[in-house]
Amino acid sequence: MRKSHPIRRVVLATAATVSGVVLLLSLKPSSDPASASAAGAASSAAAAGQESPQGGTGAAGATTVDGDATQTQYGVVQVRLTVANGKIAQAQAIQAPKGGTSDQKTALSVPQLNKETVAAQSANIDSVSGATYTSTGYKQSLQSALDKLKEAAASSSSGSSSSSGSSSSSGSAQAQAKTVTGQVAQTQYGPVQVRITVSGGKITKAEAVQAPSGGTSDQKTALSVPKLNQEAVAAGNASIDSVSGATYTSTGYKQSLQSALDQAGG
Repeated sequence: MRKSHPIRRVVLATAATVSGVVLLLSLKPSSDPASASAAGAASSAAAAGQESPQGGTGAAGATTVDGDATQTQYGVVQVRLTVANGKIAQAQAIQAPKGGTSDQKTALSVPQLNKETVAAQSANIDSVSGATYTSTGYKQSLQSALDKLKEAAASSSSGSSSSSGSSSSSGSAQAQAKTVTGQVAQTQYGPVQVRITVSGGKITKAEAVQAPSGGTSDQKTALSVPKLNQEAVAAGNASIDSVSGATYTSTGYKQSLQSALDQAGG
């Protein structure tokens, strides 16, 4: 009986060793370097997929410009434009009157003014009834933002034309065209301000960037301003007839038109 004990010990030791080897073999695949590499690659691909939408080329082509801050009787109004592909893609008021009843008027008028700006693609938009001061300030700031965009486009155009020898003559012709905004003429019913485009010594376009609004002034402005614009282009100067029934607006228009011509050198 005593001689059998060593044999049993050997058998038990061998069995333990075999069990350990089997256990190690069963654990080996989880630490396989190939599996770890595949997992790392998958996580990198997921991270790359999350980051890719942030680098779109469309956003890079958009331009954002802030108009001048315009002081109104009830507070400051300032407009920001986002332009893409040569068109106003978004308009927003980054400053507007607030406090008291101004909160309600701003909430009522600004969204409508933003929407009309995108639709009109210019500052020729209607004032919101009940928010005349905010509307007027909005249009003034909007126009200044548009002016900045025009200046930037003109600088870019003149720069590209000067670098191209074959198109230097056409670039020179474009450089002769200029857009000038006359001084604000204050009338009994509101401010009038005229902008003209002059090319080759002639007025090619005239528009009122400000005109009396509110009440009966809306009708008089709608009646008189288109006629005054047309007459200014036809006459090429400020010696134009006043529109019957809109004497104050006509007088203010001619004053602002003359100041614009003086700035243009005409």
